Amino acid sequence: MAPKEIPPTPQLSQSHSGIPSRLYEKAQYAKSLILDIATKKQDSRKRPLAIPKGIDQATFLKAIKELERELGKEHVELVDKPLRDGWYMEHPNTHDAQHVLDDEELVASAVVYPGSTEEVQKIVLWANKYKIPIFPISIGRNLGYGGAAPRVRGSVVIDLGRRMNKILDINPDDYTCLVEPGVTFFALYEEIQRRGYKHLWVDVPDLGGGSVLGNTLDRGVGYTAYGDHWACHSGLEVVLPTGEVMRTGMGAMPGSSSWQIFPYGFGPMAEYVFVYHAVETRTDESSGLFSQSNMGIVTKMGMTLMPNPGGYESFLYAFPNESDLAPLRQVEIIRPLRVSNILENVAQLRHVVQMIALKGKPRSHFFSEGGQIPDDKAREVARRELNYGDFTWLYFGMSYGPKEIRQYKLDIIHKEFMKIPGARRIDPSTLPPDDYFWSRDRIAAGIPDLEELRWTNWYPNGSHIAFSPVSPVRGPDAMNLWKIARTSAAMYNFDIFAAFCVGLREMHIIVEVVFNRDNPNHRKNALACMRKMIDDAAALGYGEYRTHLALMDQIAGTYNWNNNALMRFNERIKDALDPNGILAPGKSGVWPARYRGRGWEMNGTRQSSEGEGVKREGTRL
Repeated sequence: MAPKEIPPTPQLSQSHSGIPSRLYEKAQYAKSLILDIATKKQDSRKRPLAIPKGIDQATFLKAIKELERELGKEHVELVDKPLRDGWYMEHPNTHDAQHVLDDEELVASAVVYPGSTEEVQKIVLWANKYKIPIFPISIGRNLGYGGAAPRVRGSVVIDLGRRMNKILDINPDDYTCLVEPGVTFFALYEEIQRRGYKHLWVDVPDLGGGSVLGNTLDRGVGYTAYGDHWACHSGLEVVLPTGEVMRTGMGAMPGSSSWQIFPYGFGPMAEYVFVYHAVETRTDESSGLFSQSNMGIVTKMGMTLMPNPGGYESFLYAFPNESDLAPLRQVEIIRPLRVSNILENVAQLRHVVQMIALKGKPRSHFFSEGGQIPDDKAREVARRELNYGDFTWLYFGMSYGPKEIRQYKLDIIHKEFMKIPGARRIDPSTLPPDDYFWSRDRIAAGIPDLEELRWTNWYPNGSHIAFSPVSPVRGPDAMNLWKIARTSAAMYNFDIFAAFCVGLREMHIIVEVVFNRDNPNHRKNALACMRKMIDDAAALGYGEYRTHLALMDQIAGTYNWNNNALMRFNERIKDALDPNGILAPGKSGVWPARYRGRGWEMNGTRQSSEGEGVKREGTRL
């Protein structure tokens, strides 16, 4: 139970973005931990209504009145009130709830709520008429990467989730579903359970409140064998920046019988970039035209569901030393097991400091010293506070299938992992029911949960920003990225929150920098720390797969092979599909011609989200 009375968290029965009733008490407790140490005042605005550059206030307000007549006044809101940061389950759709810049920087001018694809079209046509930038969100819980905030200050946020949140189809024979943007992992899972489809699993990320569609478009991951969400989607309905609607793959055929079961269709693929041009460009099938992009607004998406494997068993190993990441040790052992699918899911290797922070208590509860916490002190606290004995790294994994099949694989895993001196298998039966292990157990079994962000309580007004590079699954690469992250964090007096997530042939290291968003110096150092990690990683050939709005220009600049051929290619596509440059300008570092070359990029030398305006009508682009 929550330690004190706090306002109730909305439930799924009350809101499309609410919490399932089974998790209500957990949500209330998580909320209480945040409110107990919150100090930020949120009762006034420091700057007036954000009007997008290139349009005067009178014209903007006239345009808003016109949109109210199109959608209904109740579906259009000006962002002229105090900005409330809220928390994960009650987040804003006006700005970045966990802002690393000033909260007035990446902020919307208005939020609109379409109820259908046709109303999305109306908004897009309206934006073209007035040259007003628009920024679509599904739920807005992309925390650590910018949340619901628009990249261009004063953009009109299109909140697709509030009124477009229907599960349009669940096919228990084909193991597929068709969803709108406002369907969360919580909602999809609960509906599958309500219908009694015990043979269907949903692959879920660390937290279940995100949009299934939004997470997939941002190439997020989950923790079953279906962890690569973009690889598991099939079929999009998209409103293009001109207002035209199209469907991809088999969906381009009227009455298609195969839209959600086969992603390719016939002819060139709109979802992928395969173009021959005089300038050589490197790309691949994962470069979806509508994923991580500003080329269209996705209003429907098909998704494959995982068959129930007939049984599952989570396992946990502890490793004592930081150096267990080194060559021929942990990561080198993991790679062949993962490629051969003995290790079946996107498992996690977690560092001791983040495990301590998952208690949900502030740093001051455990440590009084300044600077980065050394491993020996962290291990001492972990031995006292946690249930895993002495460790620096914990490996959370899952085995699937009937018992005899699971045991065969688990025996192989145990033999290999025990080659590491000091390695221990922790018996799950020794762990209490509220241990974090059981949250990971549920997630790897396709059951969405709500525990992950407890570590943001490390500071009052706790926020986080993520460094997310990709590397081969090799010991030297793991150590390279670990040293980059640890050294950079220490330089700016941050503790290290790191998790290695191992895919089939690649590894993501997700490093979270946790900071107090009400402390300007904390925010400044967190952003500087991120920028250093990005540059140091790129110098060794490691690129990020996903990033915060404030870092998109810098990340895009690291993918500069052959004189920025990929970016020049993306700009040509953007200008062709979005001639007025209205759809999410700057998303993923892709700027339309009206903005290009006018100082809108944020690359470390400038922290403002606004450039020198946009090119006017009649000006040569």
